Amino acid sequence: MAYLFGTDAVSELLRAKPIGAFVDWIRSISREDQFVSATTIGELYHGAFRSPARDRHLVNIESRLIPSVTVLPFDVAVAKVFGRVRAKLHEAGTPLDDADVQIASTAIYHELELVTGNLKHFNRIPGLTLCTALRDAR
Repeated sequence: MAYLFGTDAVSELLRAKPIGAFVDWIRSISREDQFVSATTIGELYHGAFRSPARDRHLVNIESRLIPSVTVLPFDVAVAKVFGRVRAKLHEAGTPLDDADVQIASTAIYHELELVTGNLKHFNRIPGLTLCTALRDAR
């Protein structure tokens, strides 16, 4: 199985002391099966530029994260999935932030399991497969 890591999952890994069980689980996954969305990278940059520890966060993103995973773009094919998913969520009266729908749409389009600790938030997205590794490690 291949995985798309959500922003909270990546943030956990970039902490000074990440959850050991989660780190161990990730180490069991081959590099070729680890992906992040460009949207997640954008969210991480947003947090870094707002942080008093800006330089440390930028170094983590640029020298630790980006070289270690494949970053998937938000392109036209993913945008089509985004539009469909976002419309369904609005019809159901359960809209989510665009960034979350973009990340979920990337996972759906590429047939990846989304690794997130925010299962309650993402479980309302039709067609999305969720990985419980982060929640289970907590």
